[in-house]
Amino acid sequence: MCLNHQHTTAFNQAGADAFADRMIQTLNEGALCLMTSIGHRTGLFDTLAALPPATSGDIARASGLEEHYVREWLGAMTTARVVVHDPQAGTYHLPVEHAAFLSREGGDNIAVYAQYIPLLGRVEDDIVQCFHQGGGVPYERYPRFHEVMAEDSGQTVVAALLDHILPLVPGLIANLERGVRVLDVGCGRGRALATMAARFPRSTFVGYDLSTQAIETARSEAGARRLTNIHFEARDLSDFDQEAEPGRFDLITSFDAVLDQARPRALLRGIQQALKDDGVYLMQDIRSSTHVHNNLDHPVGTLLYTVSCMHCMSVSLAQGGEGLGAMWGREQAEELLREAGFTRIEIHTLEHDFQNDYYVVHKH
Repeated sequence: MCLNHQHTTAFNQAGADAFADRMIQTLNEGALCLMTSIGHRTGLFDTLAALPPATSGDIARASGLEEHYVREWLGAMTTARVVVHDPQAGTYHLPVEHAAFLSREGGDNIAVYAQYIPLLGRVEDDIVQCFHQGGGVPYERYPRFHEVMAEDSGQTVVAALLDHILPLVPGLIANLERGVRVLDVGCGRGRALATMAARFPRSTFVGYDLSTQAIETARSEAGARRLTNIHFEARDLSDFDQEAEPGRFDLITSFDAVLDQARPRALLRGIQQALKDDGVYLMQDIRSSTHVHNNLDHPVGTLLYTVSCMHCMSVSLAQGGEGLGAMWGREQAEELLREAGFTRIEIHTLEHDFQNDYYVVHKH
C-alpha cells in the first residue's frame, strides 16, 4: 500500500513555528525592499547621510518632499532598524555605517538593487499569465529596467572595468591604446563602452542592443561627453551568426547580456565569426552553477532566480527564444562557448565581486 508521505511523518511543531517566523520576517524584508527603493529614488538616503539628527519636517524640507510621506517612510526605516530615532528629541539619523551601503556617496549602494523588487512587481500579472499559458513578457513592459541595470553595472562592471576587468586579458590595455575595433553586444545604455571610448581615443567602439530606448540614451550620453569614436545601433542579434561580418573586431564584449537573447547560440557563433583570428571575447555573466543544488549557498541566489523568472528568462521567451535564465551557470556557459567554436576559455573572478564571473575567450 502506498501511503501519503505527509501522513507517515510526524508533524514537527518547532520546525513549523520557525518557518512561520521566517515567513513573517520575509514580509517585513519585502516591504523594506520597497521602502529602500523609494529612499534611493527620492534621494532620502542621500539627504539623511548629509544631515545631523533631524525631525521629519527638517528632512522633508531638505529633500524637497512631502512630510506626510517622509514621516511614514521614516517609520518603516526606524522599525527596520535602518534609521535611528530619538523619541525625546523627535529626530531621525542614518548611521554612517548604514549610509555607506545606502547612499550614492557610499560606492557600494545596495539600495540600487532593491529597485528590482518593485520593478518586477509591475509585471507580476503578466508572469502569472505566462505560468498558465507559456510565452514571455517583452522588454517594453519593463520601462525602467535599463535605467536600473545601468546603475547596477555602474557599481560592478563600469567601476572595475579599467583597473580590474580589462587587465584580465594580457596585452589588451596596450592594444586599446594603440587602436583596435571593439564591439559590445547587448550594450544597454552603453556606459561600459563609453568608459572605454573615453579612455582609449585611438580605438573605435560599436554597441548593439535590442532596446531602442536604451540606444537613444546611449547616444545622448555619448554625445554629451563628445565621444567621436563610438557608434550605437538598435539591433536584434537573433541571426547574428548569419549577419556578422567575418573578422571585423579585435575585441568583443558582453556584460550580463547573453542569457537574455532569443538565440544565445546564434549570438555566440556570430561573435566567434566576427572576431579576428587573434581576437578575444570578454564575457561577464552571473557567477553560478547550472545545477540548482550547487547554488544553495549563493549569497543572492533567491534574488537572482527571481530576477531570472520575472525578467531574464521571460524576455527571451517573449522573442520565441530559449529562455536560458540568469542562472544558466558556468557549466552551460562553457558548453555553449565550445559549441560556438571557441576552444580556449578562461574563467576569472574578482576579489571584490562575488556576483560575477569573467570569461576570457580566444577565437583560436
